Amino acid sequence: MDVIKKGTTIQSLEVGMGIIESIAKQGKPLKFSEIQELTQITKSNLYKYLNTFTQLGILYRYKDTGEFVLGSKLIEYGMAAVDQENVIDRITPFLQEINEKFSSTVMFSSWTQSGPMIVKELNINRGINIGAQIGTLLPIRSASGKVFLAFMDEHNIREWKEKELLQIPPEKAGLLDDECKTIREKKIAFAREPLVPSVSSVSIPVLNYKKRLLGSVTVVGFSENIPQNEHNELSQYMIEISKEISASFGYQTQEQ
Repeated sequence: MDVIKKGTTIQSLEVGMGIIESIAKQGKPLKFSEIQELTQITKSNLYKYLNTFTQLGILYRYKDTGEFVLGSKLIEYGMAAVDQENVIDRITPFLQEINEKFSSTVMFSSWTQSGPMIVKELNINRGINIGAQIGTLLPIRSASGKVFLAFMDEHNIREWKEKELLQIPPEKAGLLDDECKTIREKKIAFAREPLVPSVSSVSIPVLNYKKRLLGSVTVVGFSENIPQNEHNELSQYMIEISKEISASFGYQTQEQ
């Protein structure tokens, strides 16, 4: 998949965005002196930045107090970004890349009132029966189901969770709680032949800027081709591309 490679950047633009970010993080109107203290930019340069941003509508300056807040143009941009958060369209190039990497079926699942459902599927090997297709509701013991169990708010999945747990032995239900802790930490889930013999799966979460789960990306294939722990090279690839996909929706990892 084509990506924009890191290279030379425009320093003045980075400085300007740093000013905007500093104002946004404070969450309140700021005086010139407060912004100068936060950014440590010289007063003459800061004045030029603030004046430019104000004229562009990126910042708004109260006439009575002289304080600065985020402007209407930023709100307009933000609303446009929200409207364009078409998850399936945005993740499809990633699904295609994963499909080629694994030579196995790749699925995207999203939450419904009845549980996680497959809404997109890419499969270059039509000869394999994965036991699922678009519209299939996924069980809690599947790799995708485990991702939803680990990352969805408890009150949203309570009914589904209770119903699903009735279908598995109590001792396995207890193991799921421990597994979810690891899934939240590692951001990857595994399932050994949950639906069809000899067919296993690995799944990663797609998170947005609010750290809300948008869905899961799952690779399904013959067990010998699907990793079963995070130490596998393909697992590390999945973890990294999970970060990349989520970052496209504004999600930021702690190390960032």
